[in-house]
Amino acid sequence: MAFISVFEVIGPNMVGPSSSHTAGAASIARLAWKMMHNKIKSVHFTLYGSFAQTYRGHGTDRALLGGMMGFETDDVRIRDSFEIAEKEGIEFSFTANTVETDVHPNTVDMEIEDVTGRKHL
Repeated sequence: MAFISVFEVIGPNMVGPSSSHTAGAASIARLAWKMMHNKIKSVHFTLYGSFAQTYRGHGTDRALLGGMMGFETDDVRIRDSFEIAEKEGIEFSFTANTVETDVHPNTVDMEIEDVTGRKHL
């Protein structure tokens, strides 16, 4: 039988406070980042459901931006993602859409523009 550490049982390794609103958000954006072929110039996030209601308090905004810069869920730089993005020249914004309610509670749309001017939705 293989050894299993307490960290594998408890998981996930992440910057908190929420596995869905921070680690999940960072994972979503990091997946989008992995699909990019060029450096990101700007990103606009539209948040729905509980993301829209709690994104500032749960760190969803910082986690999304961190993921868009390639940060893993346990990367402490997530806490400083606004400042890091500004230093990197990445423009970013967030809009809470509380009108559309027929979506999964943790839904986000991302409008990404890379440095070549190509837009990704």
